[in-house]
Amino acid sequence: MIYLQLFYEFIVTGLFIFGGGLAAIPFLQQMGEKTGWFTTMELMDMIAIAEATPGPIGVNMATYAGYTVAGVPGSIIASVGLLLPSVTIALIIARFLVRFRDSEVVVSVLYGLRPASLALISVAGIAVFSLVIFGVELQHLSIWHFFLVDIRALLLAVALFIVTNKLKKLHPIVFLAISAVLGIFIFN
Repeated sequence: MIYLQLFYEFIVTGLFIFGGGLAAIPFLQQMGEKTGWFTTMELMDMIAIAEATPGPIGVNMATYAGYTVAGVPGSIIASVGLLLPSVTIALIIARFLVRFRDSEVVVSVLYGLRPASLALISVAGIAVFSLVIFGVELQHLSIWHFFLVDIRALLLAVALFIVTNKLKKLHPIVFLAISAVLGIFIFN
């Protein structure tokens, strides 16, 4: 039964995420709350691990979530569930896009999906920021939490922001490695 539920939850997530794996974060957060499979803090760990490992972040998060729920079979089922809708839709679109690629309607629809993707990714970023800097989920954030800012996390975020803007030519893996090392030393 858990395998069917895993497949269902991830196939639904796969149907509605546009804009890459980061757009899956709000869906995963809601999934964790609804099913109890993982907490928001475990989701943060999941995001960190998915970002640091090779491959698409959405698939990495699905694999990790599936593994925590039901081991290796769960990781396979969650990953297939997440990928199945997008692969199917991509194959269908590829078949018809050749005929309609110059259609204004198709171009407009694809252009219209951009703000939705941006909104999903922005909400995910704000939720992660709230949890890391204030230590509370966004929906529970109050004025009092602004006095309880995690200074270490805020300083680390500001420092990394400054460094990434100054050293734009470095490969992103360098910043991931620096963040991991600093996170280990600062937060442990």
